[in-house]
Amino acid sequence: MTDIAVACVGADGSWVCSVRVRDTRSATDHVVGVDEIDLPASMDGAEAADIERLLVATFEFLLEREPKESILSRFDLRVIARYFPEYDDEVRRRLAG
Repeated sequence: MTDIAVACVGADGSWVCSVRVRDTRSATDHVVGVDEIDLPASMDGAEAADIERLLVATFEFLLEREPKESILSRFDLRVIARYFPEYDDEVRRRLAG
């Protein structure tokens, strides 16, 4: 089982989030930048708890496609769609469900 722990801080529509992904073997740490403009429309007015939920869904998505060690240690949320074009639609579906 994989545990995803997220903590976000931010203001004025921009957040910096620390994400720790841990399984039975090891853990990895990641820093993710999130700007309000990159959020799904359904997240208008998002707060830190909403962003944390988004990042859990995001890392679940990423872990289905690559091992935790392959996920960049520091990145902005907007770059994911460059690597995985289906990301935006899939994360919206996950958050709605």
